[in-house]
Amino acid sequence: MSSIGAVSPGVAEPMIPTQRRLTLLCLAALTIMSGATVAPSLPALEAHFAQHENIALLSRLILSLPALMIALCAPLAGLISDRYGRRRLLIMAVSIYTLAGASTLLQDSLEGLLASRILLGIAVAGTMTSVSALVGDYFSPAQRQVYMSQQGAFISLGGVVCLMAGGLLADIHWRAPFAIYAVAILLIPAVLRYLPEPSRNTAHQMRSGAKKETPYWPAFALLLGAAMFNSLAFFLIPTQLPFLLQELGIDTPSLAGIAIATSNLVGALASLTLYPRARDHLGKTGVFALGFAVMAFGMGLIAGAESLYAVMIATAIYGAGMGTLIPHIFATGLESAAPTLRGRISGALAASVFIGQFLSPLVSQPWIDRFGLASGFSAASCALIVFAGLALTLHWLKPKPSMEMNLQ
Repeated sequence: MSSIGAVSPGVAEPMIPTQRRLTLLCLAALTIMSGATVAPSLPALEAHFAQHENIALLSRLILSLPALMIALCAPLAGLISDRYGRRRLLIMAVSIYTLAGASTLLQDSLEGLLASRILLGIAVAGTMTSVSALVGDYFSPAQRQVYMSQQGAFISLGGVVCLMAGGLLADIHWRAPFAIYAVAILLIPAVLRYLPEPSRNTAHQMRSGAKKETPYWPAFALLLGAAMFNSLAFFLIPTQLPFLLQELGIDTPSLAGIAIATSNLVGALASLTLYPRARDHLGKTGVFALGFAVMAFGMGLIAGAESLYAVMIATAIYGAGMGTLIPHIFATGLESAAPTLRGRISGALAASVFIGQFLSPLVSQPWIDRFGLASGFSAASCALIVFAGLALTLHWLKPKPSMEMNLQ
């Protein structure tokens, strides 16, 4: 097997084929598609299953249950990826993703719907972990930073497309958006053609100078915490914003999709433009401080919004912070990973991201039931301000050199 991604000192970095880059980008977009596609359907889905006890929470779990399975399965997927290969796991995961996602069109019970979402989460765990590890395998550090900004933009734009399409289909029927999942099967031929299995943990790699280092674990634990909380806050938007819009008299699913998609669209622009500049000028902890602060401002504006236009401005501001932070989290994590650990590091990051998504409705719904929807967004804004302050404090403290690869 070829040693993909290993570059000897003084040798020019190999160009990454465009087809390989586009295949990875499309695969990465499947993660946002797993939730964004059906977000506009939630109010209609809740009304359809209104006879079920605790349907307010269960309807939110339709969106967040896959996140629990990703959080539980991503570390195992990372181990499998490191030991048995990225591509084999990826093909199996994309196949399950297609079947589980589209099978919802045939489900006639809430229990069956929840079961299909569990399978979808397992599939996303394998997909996301394999893709992240392949990015670490294929790209040099400099190439990886550029790719991560592109991936952040592509995922956000994919969210825009899925939300818009999901909203339009939800206007027809709440089940219709689930048909979008079937398009994932089209990516398997591209995986087979453009994503060769990299060699890892071989004598050739050791001779070629591949780094054998482990992350500075306290700093990596902070990174995992930041990833989890970022997702916990973000998931308020797809799970709760459609209901906030209903309170404002806006109950058309396509309009809810547009409002949510606004954050993704601005997030795409931020990933391409704001993130590279912020990382160059602010350092790693500075980007965390900026991202959390901007998100806090946007979340606070959502809480006070009284019209669709105001909500869209607020979600746009939130998206600017989110688009800056998400690629930064994964780029920072992969920088700390030796080739033999990339699958497991990617799995840990995926688990943190999606446990935050799963916890979001469990944390927010009891608060919202007691204090109201606007109060839930206000509380999230306050918590984001706290995280921005912690990141700024770390930035001022000038972390030790041993922490620099993760934090400074």
